Amino acid sequence: MSHARNRLPYLLSFVAPGVLVYACFVMAPIALSFGYSLTNASLLLPQTRFVGISNYVQLLHDSTFLQSLKVTTILTLIVVIVPNVAGVGVALLLDRRGWLYNALRSVFFVPVVLSSVVVSVVWMSMLQDDGLINQLLGIRVGWLSDPDLALYSIGLIMSWQMLGFCSVIYLAALQGVPQSLHEAAAIDGAGPWTRFRKVTWPLLAPALTTNTVMLLITGFKAYDHVQVLTAGGPGLGTTATVAFNVIQVGFTANRTGESSAMAILMLVIIATVSGLVLRLLNRREVNL
Repeated sequence: MSHARNRLPYLLSFVAPGVLVYACFVMAPIALSFGYSLTNASLLLPQTRFVGISNYVQLLHDSTFLQSLKVTTILTLIVVIVPNVAGVGVALLLDRRGWLYNALRSVFFVPVVLSSVVVSVVWMSMLQDDGLINQLLGIRVGWLSDPDLALYSIGLIMSWQMLGFCSVIYLAALQGVPQSLHEAAAIDGAGPWTRFRKVTWPLLAPALTTNTVMLLITGFKAYDHVQVLTAGGPGLGTTATVAFNVIQVGFTANRTGESSAMAILMLVIIATVSGLVLRLLNRREVNL
């Protein structure tokens, strides 16, 4: 017991800086945002008064917020599904030895480390009406100017940027699959598809969990791509996500209390959905 007491100051000295940083840069802003969400705070109003949950009630009846929630949901589904499916395919293609495959792994991972603004600017130039994509396809499509296509274009751009991340996670999981299992399945007469479905895919379950949760968070907090590519348009809020509206309401319309309530709601939604998905996927891992 005395040894544990003697080690306690040393443990606290290691833990305290991390806890302090987390409290200052994570918990404190969340607490402040929650406090502002219960007021009519505004950057232009010197006096602030307590309004309770009226900001939250107003948001639940606000068509603009509900539209942004729908846009965010659609965008998140695209960002979760496309990189996961494509990432498995790319990982299977790159699961080989040789300098060429090592180089290709680096190439696929480059977009992940690039700034979202840089990626958006590059793709915006290529997706213009007279841009590179339309010239190569020999068509004239408004990828970012057509309200029916803009949201899906943003989703595919975000998916392209996250593809390298998913591929690396799946590739690491593939390299941990024992070769003896594939050999045993092949001896039993299993073809490539059967080996993948019965042997490889179940062992990729932890990678699927990691990728899905990360992509969920990425999709729900999408802002940079929307701001650069479409600024919430074309049309009225056709690509405006919840994160985009938080910035617009808080800093453009100067309704700090309402934007804080929107941010808190988004935090609750992300935490709830991520927790449920994580629990379901973890249960799937156990069952497999």
